[in-house]
Amino acid sequence: MEAAAIGARLASSVVAPLIKRLFVADGPGAGLVDKPLRVSKLVSFKGEKRVLSDEDLHKIAEELVNRAAQSTGVKERLPAYEQRAVAHAVADSLRSLGYIDMDDVQAVQLGHLALSRHLRSQSPSATLGLSSDAVTLHASVLDTACLHILQFFTQRSTFVARTLIEHSRRIEELSLKIDSLIARTPSPADGPFEERYAEYIASKHGKLTIFGLDLSEAPENWPLDAAYLSLDAAGGRTHDLPTLLPADHILAGRDRVLLRGVAGSGKTTLVQWLAVSTARKALDERLLYLYGLVPFVLPLRTLTRGGAKLPTPDGFLAAVDCPIANLQPTGWIDRVLRSKRGLILIDGIDEIPESERQEARRWLQELVSAYPNNRWLVTSRPSAVRQDWLVGDDFAELDLAPMSRENVVEFIKRWHKAAGIGDRYATDLLQSVRDKQDLGRLATNPLMCALICALHQDRRGYLPDDRKEIYDAALSMLLSRRDRERGIYKPGTIRIGEEHHIQLIQKLAYWMIRNGRSEMDRADAIELLEHALPAMPKIADQGTAEEIYRHLLIRSGLLREPSTGSMDFIHRTFQDYLGAKAAVEGLDFDFLIAHAHLDQWEDVIRMSVAHARIMERTRLLTGLIERGDTSEKDSRRLHLLAAACLEHATELNPDVRMEVEQRAAALIPPRSADQARALADVGPVVLDLLPGPQALSDDEAYFTVLSATRLPTDAAISVLAQYRDLSDLRVRSELARVWSRFECDRFAEEVIAHLGEEDLYFCVSNAQELHALRRFGGRSRIRVTGTITPEEFQTACDPSRLTHLWVEAESGATWEWLAYFPNLNTITFESPLASIDVSSLKKVRSLRTIRLPEESVFVGSEALPPSTKIVRACLTTT
Repeated sequence: MEAAAIGARLASSVVAPLIKRLFVADGPGAGLVDKPLRVSKLVSFKGEKRVLSDEDLHKIAEELVNRAAQSTGVKERLPAYEQRAVAHAVADSLRSLGYIDMDDVQAVQLGHLALSRHLRSQSPSATLGLSSDAVTLHASVLDTACLHILQFFTQRSTFVARTLIEHSRRIEELSLKIDSLIARTPSPADGPFEERYAEYIASKHGKLTIFGLDLSEAPENWPLDAAYLSLDAAGGRTHDLPTLLPADHILAGRDRVLLRGVAGSGKTTLVQWLAVSTARKALDERLLYLYGLVPFVLPLRTLTRGGAKLPTPDGFLAAVDCPIANLQPTGWIDRVLRSKRGLILIDGIDEIPESERQEARRWLQELVSAYPNNRWLVTSRPSAVRQDWLVGDDFAELDLAPMSRENVVEFIKRWHKAAGIGDRYATDLLQSVRDKQDLGRLATNPLMCALICALHQDRRGYLPDDRKEIYDAALSMLLSRRDRERGIYKPGTIRIGEEHHIQLIQKLAYWMIRNGRSEMDRADAIELLEHALPAMPKIADQGTAEEIYRHLLIRSGLLREPSTGSMDFIHRTFQDYLGAKAAVEGLDFDFLIAHAHLDQWEDVIRMSVAHARIMERTRLLTGLIERGDTSEKDSRRLHLLAAACLEHATELNPDVRMEVEQRAAALIPPRSADQARALADVGPVVLDLLPGPQALSDDEAYFTVLSATRLPTDAAISVLAQYRDLSDLRVRSELARVWSRFECDRFAEEVIAHLGEEDLYFCVSNAQELHALRRFGGRSRIRVTGTITPEEFQTACDPSRLTHLWVEAESGATWEWLAYFPNLNTITFESPLASIDVSSLKKVRSLRTIRLPEESVFVGSEALPPSTKIVRACLTTT
């Protein structure tokens, strides 16, 4: 039977009068006084005053089926009892009109076939046991009925007026969006240059050098879109409850952000990602906030190279050695910034001397004052600038969070895939990271993960045990073994052994540290080598200082030239490590101690303790203690730094160790986020010094927990478990938030299971954590922070307990599956999307409140029950 033929042969003169009887007559007007009536309110067979009885509904269905069967010849093929069954099925489907939660305008927009499918889905059992011909007849009759239903709706007196109102509202929303996009369109005169500039940004910043990939046949650079790993940033000020959000979304709802992150945590990679995503304009819906912006990448170490003054906007491109800087139209950057299209990415406050940071702050304040309505991102190591350094200028301050277990797994898999190495190495390494606590503690940022991957592959599965050994092994791998094992050396080429390689490069590193620089002029580097080479005659005989410099640059894997005429290390960590080695070998201990209060020297001091011999360690640590005892201003910093050095003091006089620990204990508990961060930087040794919650104020308890959660080792679990019974919501929220950083089941049993539930959202990043919650009886408030499918959520979450859900709305996501949770009354959408479609929540009958970000636009709210409130809220706190 041809399904399409049925509808074609049912004449409108027959069907239309039957369909009209299904609905009540309406009065005149545009329907503006009352709320739009749902379809369910229009039907004539439902409600207190029924015009059409159930028997009448069946008669209409029988008439429709009989007419269709006669007009197509199906009547002879279908037994009478099956035709009656089809009529009953059609009646059941039409009865579903009384339960449709949409108005007539929405129904027409849906279309007759979609409406037919919807009605049939509401009564799926209606066609059970019917033959295929009968099922086809039912579907086709309903398709035709829905076509006439929609035709009837369009003829209602209120329809045209309602449609015009609806269209006007949508046109207004669309106009606002179009106006916003038009405002971000460059003038015709600037357009060609902006296109060329965007190509330059995408090319310059579109690749990453992933440590260790040049050890194989893999390409030296990795495409950024394949290499980029989205990490999390923790938001909120000192007394706010911290919340995690994807780092590449930190500017979605904020115009100004200061982002802190430790060395190797991915700050510069994030800057590259934002710049390239903006330049390419190939944005998914999550990054649409970047559309039409113009990125300016401003590494401070480059801007201040050679003591240069920080540039005004018209000198941005020249200051970073952009080769097309002289082609920019006159006044172009001023026009970009005045039209609010600038994305200004200022990278590395910590990479300029501390004495110059106040000047950099004034420079930034003047820029923001002149061009306030652009987007600004400033990055820094945590200790380089104090808490609230830019809060007075309306900058939100966020921290890059350590890599989660899932991040580490994803990074290791990507690294091995890019390196072209078999899965066996990745699997073995993942097992080692899980089994070896010290190794897992090191793998908390992309740089250390890359080092570990490279060493694991290079050493065929053997890995060093601590940070210094990892750096030593990495240097050996880069400076000598790589070239020797790959047969790089040829007769007549420069050959420099590993020890001499290190000696030369560490001189460059120490000069940069002493002068407070992260870049140096190429000419200065060559001059420095000229002074060093006479003491190394075997090296000097092989070439000039410039030739030796070129050899170090090409073959060491540690140096690079980021722009014409400048040199730096592939990562600041290697500069600090080698500079510390030079300081120890030069017995420069008094100089180290004198500069220990400067944040740029913190890692240098730590690595100096690692390089030093036992008596030299005693001298260094004793000097830090004594200076801290006599310096009221720097006492806390120096004593905590001494405690942080204990991690690297493999052998130390017990009396000195006790003195250091006593000074650190006097600084506990922490009383601010800065102090909590500084304690965490000391390392796992601080866990033995943290007190229990007894006799602590609410703030002290919260900041103590904040310190411990930044040390994701098994030893931290027993410390955190002491705080699980506190009622302070900040403490409970922090404990719930960091679950994914620890071993799932143990942390769940010792911490999560005991947290008070009042007003607390329990964070879950995977189905395993959801299952763990269910073992403890489920929870009423759940916040999804990872990727969990609807099926996994329905299986793992206790349906009777859930009342509040916090999720991230993704493009194209629908939410009908939440109807499975009968007591769900509040849902919070945390989303970078420009608009959030809430229409699919109409089936969640229990829903009473939808919370949305303040900056979002929501659509589909007209499909929701009148009892459902939509609340715009600031979602930076839990």
